[in-house]
Amino acid sequence: MLLEHALLADASGKPIHPHHKCFSTEWDEISDWSDRMYMPYRVVPKGQAIKPHATMHSSRIGELTLTRFAYGVPVSVDEFSPEAGNALLLTTIRGNARHWSRRSVTEDTAVGESFVADCSRVDYRVDLDPDHLQLNLTIPHAVLERMAQQWFGFVPDDQFWRHKCVIGGVGSSWLSLLEYTVRCIAEAPEHMAEGRMGTHLEQSLCVHMLQEWAGRAGRAGLDLNSPLNRIAPRYVRAAEEFMSANAACLPTMGEVASAVGTSVRTLSGAFARFRGMTPGAFLREQRLQGVHRDLLAADPQSGTTVSAVAFRWGYLNLGEFAGIYRKRFSELPSQTLHRRLR
Repeated sequence: MLLEHALLADASGKPIHPHHKCFSTEWDEISDWSDRMYMPYRVVPKGQAIKPHATMHSSRIGELTLTRFAYGVPVSVDEFSPEAGNALLLTTIRGNARHWSRRSVTEDTAVGESFVADCSRVDYRVDLDPDHLQLNLTIPHAVLERMAQQWFGFVPDDQFWRHKCVIGGVGSSWLSLLEYTVRCIAEAPEHMAEGRMGTHLEQSLCVHMLQEWAGRAGRAGLDLNSPLNRIAPRYVRAAEEFMSANAACLPTMGEVASAVGTSVRTLSGAFARFRGMTPGAFLREQRLQGVHRDLLAADPQSGTTVSAVAFRWGYLNLGEFAGIYRKRFSELPSQTLHRRLR
């Protein structure tokens, strides 16, 4: 399988040299690497206390991180940090992974299958056999919410994000997308973290995963009442475009309705029916996303401050803004900016 050699060599066959160590037999060294690439968690070797023989390769795809990882010994992994705000998608490319989907209920992933767990919303545990080799995606929950809003018009509630499930498999479009991603990295690894190709892959991976995830959640009995599958009227989409383009100007709902040729009442009713939210909630989300993007794009040499970015997007009460931002992105705006500048 193509994924067996993912992240090891470029298209010409030359080794891809990552910025970090690729092999380790020290638990502390592996823990430091995995805390940075995934999130803090606990790993317990199974059986006799033996040294790991871990292989570790990684590549950035926009805000996502793709890793090829194995401990080389059987382990049990749990206590993933919810504060890190990440979802995991773990694809088995060799050996066996046993995932705990619910209390006392497990699901094994065969070669080519992926398991989705949003560690920012739900507890997760996985047991890996000594022959395991994983190709994992680490995805910030905030990115998934942004993609859901942009592509499907609403953000699912926590009932959805807490659902854990298997997607993909041999012959699936999801596995083909992963293989395409790996080929793109092999051809231009330096263009994946930033640039149009990285943005394209990031979007494709997130949207495809959300669609697969929603399908499994629906079969599990979760009532998503799918605004995912509803086609909104033209004026709703036009209102979304208008608010996205003018969010920093704080347009009133009367101005939005007038711009798209309808009434506030009609617009509000259509948003409730087709988007599961009010137009005001959509506008607030665009403002928060604008702040988030600006903080993540801050130039370390520009002297950017949180207050300057907040004022640009119409937030005058910085204390209130910080609370709203933290509730939305699970960190303070100052932490987002510090992480970017660092």
